[in-house]
Amino acid sequence: MSIHIAESELPQELTSEQSVESAYSEQLADTASNLLRGLPVLLECEKDLAPYVFMNLRGRLRQSDVRCLYLDGRPREGQPEGMQGLLGTMIGQLRDAVRGAVDRRVVVLPHLDLLTTSQGGLTAEAKEVIPLLYENPDLVWLGFKDPSFPLPAVIENLFPKRFSMLGIPRDRLRHLVTQRESRKFGKEFNPWGLYKYVSGMNAVRLRKLLSTLEGEDYPAEPTRAYTQIRQATAGGTLEIPHLDLDADIGGYAKVKKRLQTEILDVLAYKDRQTNPAEIAKLEELIPRGMIFWGPPGTGKTMFAKAMATAIGAAITIVSGPELKSRWVGESEERIRQIFHSARRSAPSIIVFDELDSFASARGTYTGSGVEHSMVNQLLTELDGFHKEELVFVVGTTNFVDILDPALLRPGRFEFHLQIPHPRADDRREIIKIYNDKMGLAMDDEAIEFAVKRTGDYVEGASAGTRFTGDHINALCRALARIRLREGDDRPTNSSDIDRALTEWLERPEMTRLEERVVATHEAGHAICSLNCDHTSPIDRISIRGDMAGSLGFVRYQDPVHKYVVTQRELLDDLCVLFGGREAERLLLDDISIGAAGDLNRATNIARALVEEFAMGGDEVGHGQFHTEQTHHSPTPQLSASQLEAIDRRVKEILAEARERAQRILAENRSSLELLRDMLLEHKVIERKTLSKLFALAPPANSDPVG
Repeated sequence: MSIHIAESELPQELTSEQSVESAYSEQLADTASNLLRGLPVLLECEKDLAPYVFMNLRGRLRQSDVRCLYLDGRPREGQPEGMQGLLGTMIGQLRDAVRGAVDRRVVVLPHLDLLTTSQGGLTAEAKEVIPLLYENPDLVWLGFKDPSFPLPAVIENLFPKRFSMLGIPRDRLRHLVTQRESRKFGKEFNPWGLYKYVSGMNAVRLRKLLSTLEGEDYPAEPTRAYTQIRQATAGGTLEIPHLDLDADIGGYAKVKKRLQTEILDVLAYKDRQTNPAEIAKLEELIPRGMIFWGPPGTGKTMFAKAMATAIGAAITIVSGPELKSRWVGESEERIRQIFHSARRSAPSIIVFDELDSFASARGTYTGSGVEHSMVNQLLTELDGFHKEELVFVVGTTNFVDILDPALLRPGRFEFHLQIPHPRADDRREIIKIYNDKMGLAMDDEAIEFAVKRTGDYVEGASAGTRFTGDHINALCRALARIRLREGDDRPTNSSDIDRALTEWLERPEMTRLEERVVATHEAGHAICSLNCDHTSPIDRISIRGDMAGSLGFVRYQDPVHKYVVTQRELLDDLCVLFGGREAERLLLDDISIGAAGDLNRATNIARALVEEFAMGGDEVGHGQFHTEQTHHSPTPQLSASQLEAIDRRVKEILAEARERAQRILAENRSSLELLRDMLLEHKVIERKTLSKLFALAPPANSDPVG
């Protein structure tokens, strides 16, 4: 069996009425059957489809001698319009229908949305209507529900039978395209390929669109026809992005490969299939909900746009915090409208930016509680997907661990893609892209310097802020502005990069004496590090105060072994931490309070050595000894002698590390003074300068340590 349809098998002409019958024959037959049995029916369909659906049902009911009373709110001939306009007239008609002579008839309510607010509440007039709807149990109701408006339960409960006519069933699409229209898609018409772009349209709207297609018959590629359809379906807040996964996003090879192999390749493979059974099987494999998670600024939304570009989808980006409203029901209505719009514009992707702002685990909310209803509405919409609909939902978050578990189970947001801080290779590729796009004229040496500098914490930002793609973009734009300002056509060099990063930073204005203390402190760290065998090589030393919360820092390369930490490495770290304070004592005969952070880290390491890692020696023992109170153990379960042994051993480890630092600095005093003086003169010392004084390891990816 093939999915291609011969032109001769398609209808020659189609009216709107015929298209409705062809598309929804099953739902129409079920509706008419239930009405004839005396069961009220609620039909969910769009406004422009409702009149054609009613005409079809009216014809079916007439064959059984059942007439319809259509309460549309328009005054009958010779009847004045109600003082309250359309709604007032409709209420009057409803009252007459309920309390008038009763015969076998179906009362049609085409505008139920007039009785509700946009949040699904009842209008003031509706309070008068509700008793009327329930007053005469012999009447058979046929209601039309606009998918853009929710109905309150008191109205929906009136209808025991409910049917939906949203979009087009895929197996009926072949009956909605004429022979003349099929020629715009090539010699072989593939309704399954067309369905990808029209799944969310109703039959009437589809017929109007297809009848306006322009272009040659039997083109080699149906690009023009699909472009016209895409332009007609992608409207409102949706956009069609043009962002190539490889050309416009630098680095992140592993992230790209996973997205490509698990999603994009499967979709592409599905599009190449001609067997309906094989296509249906592939559709079961594709996750509809995805979580893109990672630190801010790493390109989560860019990856969603690149995915949309790859599959030809429209995309809408929704801010999670902006969805929340103080009005009851409005937040849920916004979510409902977003999904409705996305389905009409399929293929499409909905991006909920900062999903955690309303979808954190239920029971943890501290606000008004609207988040609980929003999560429930989101779950309802996700569960309402049809497998043949090409609509994806992407939630981006910095805190995947706090999301509601109900969202993360298979069938909902089951595909999790981590987008971490860019590594050196990633940063290099990102910089190359911006270098070409912005005409920065960076040579290989400048690019490598930019890669190294962006491996640091962001200068001037809050403590612990790492460089992301957004920060690199800001750096390159700053370089472009400098070149524009100064009309400089020369290549961008390392000095320009350093200037772009630091030119406008608000640095502390230290006195010469303060600079001397900071330079001595950082030189002490560096000398101890250079004389310890198990510390990472130094990459940069600065006393410019360009890192938030620190007047100076020593940056080290990433350790070669990232996942295994040994006792010797921890003891070397303790020595380095004491290096700054002991250098001040040696050269200045005084100590500052700048070592507070070092002392805190040193104490934590020493205590961890003894209490957690069983490295305290035989006196303490070779187990774990927790001295702090915890939730599971409200009081320490250790004897007094054990506590004394732990404290004694922690003090011994700290004293040994301090003495070791003192010894190294005393033995290398001349190097310490030289390094201090160079820092005072240059403020910043890079690896290249250090290499002239000390034998350093080859350059590697760097990671800052204060």
